Amino acid sequence: MRILDRHNVAYIEAPYSYDPEQLGVGTIAVALGLPVGQVYKTLVATGDKTGVLVAVIPGDKELDFKLLSQYSGNKKIGLVQLKDLQSLTGYIRGGCSPVGMKKNYPVWFDESALSWDRIYINAGQRGMLIGVAPKEVIRITQAGVGEIC
Repeated sequence: MRILDRHNVAYIEAPYSYDPEQLGVGTIAVALGLPVGQVYKTLVATGDKTGVLVAVIPGDKELDFKLLSQYSGNKKIGLVQLKDLQSLTGYIRGGCSPVGMKKNYPVWFDESALSWDRIYINAGQRGMLIGVAPKEVIRITQAGVGEIC
């Protein structure tokens, strides 16, 4: 949120009750009264050419590794191991945001984000999402946009 403030990006806070047994986006969306497709999850992957990259996709969709490979210039992509997530990003599972990672990794948003006035992404900690205009978060993360689901 500090990074969004620094870039003068408007957002709304959307706190939810964190349950370590229920980290699924669907559960969080229901708790907040939001459509699952409006809540975006942040996945951290590694490509054979680019190294670490980030995919931001709607909570009701699955990442298409082949499509992300094509957009990102990789031949092969896989998710990073959970044990490596915090050392790479500074975030823990359930608290990973595309904004404010330890390094500026390439970020890719699914194009469906642009169909919403506001999407909800993790704020960098468990128990807090932020609602933000997708164009703004795409701008500050210098993200690519494509059909990656």
